[in-house]
Amino acid sequence: MSYELLVLDLDGTLTNSKKEITEPTKRALLEIQSDGKKVVLASGRPEQGVLPLAKELQLEKYGSYILSYNGGRIRQCKTQEIIYNKLLPNRVVKPIYEIVKKYPRVDLATYKNDTILSGLTSTKYTELESFINHMPIVHQPDFGNAIDFPINKLLVTGEPIDVAPILKELQDTFHGYLNIYNSDPWFIEIMPQNIDKGNSLKKLLLSLNLTVNEMICCGDGFNDLSMIECAGLGVAMENAQSSLKEIADYITKSNDNDGVLHVINDVYERLKTLLSPTKGCNGNRSRLPSPHRNILRAVLTLALRKYWGFGCSLMQSFRVKNKK
Repeated sequence: MSYELLVLDLDGTLTNSKKEITEPTKRALLEIQSDGKKVVLASGRPEQGVLPLAKELQLEKYGSYILSYNGGRIRQCKTQEIIYNKLLPNRVVKPIYEIVKKYPRVDLATYKNDTILSGLTSTKYTELESFINHMPIVHQPDFGNAIDFPINKLLVTGEPIDVAPILKELQDTFHGYLNIYNSDPWFIEIMPQNIDKGNSLKKLLLSLNLTVNEMICCGDGFNDLSMIECAGLGVAMENAQSSLKEIADYITKSNDNDGVLHVINDVYERLKTLLSPTKGCNGNRSRLPSPHRNILRAVLTLALRKYWGFGCSLMQSFRVKNKK
């Protein structure tokens, strides 16, 4: 068995504190794609906000994927085929707006084409969303009635102390109907029910005839929990939330220390020594008895040398590049 899919969260994972992909990490990701492996950029961002990084990593050339809106949409970059798309029911916008507008110092936003629509008063966190995604903010009057077009998610922004009571009221009101959670303490993500990165990735795997054991997922935030738990190899960044580190198979370096590159460089050795457990989507882990592990280690080593794009020669090339 080999890993065929490398899934990467963006902010705090793939990009550093300057919101940039370092050159060594970029080279490694281009090289594994040229060897036939697929990369998935998995983000809570709208698709428009992921496109610049997708272009930088040449996802279109290699037929890799964008997972946007926390799993609300998946697109194949080469064919532009939408693999999966789940929309929020428009009828929930007005009641959500009525709840949120009762609270001071917060905003309710969504996305249309290449703009962010702000329904209340733009906060510094709405502006952060604008900066990250390179999308201007446009104030939308009568937000509750004006959003009559398809949307994948709503976003509440504000200081953590201000959004906390809104999160509780929204979860109590829409329990069992919508998926509502913090992606960061200052963001509330409002998604269709059962939409998260893990569930949507399972749909992508099904379309590719792959299993979860052929997928590596790397992340740092609350909205990465589902995919880290589900992955064959779930990786938490050193800068990740503590709850993510607790369920991860592996903790890599921080996003400011090329943590993703470290995963690529290290994964072959981990496979060879069978340090990473086999795990299903329920999070249960199992390990083979020691004699069986020794046999499987030898088989895996031979297989990896022939088939695995993160294998010996590639790892050596990555390591040499890193030393330069």
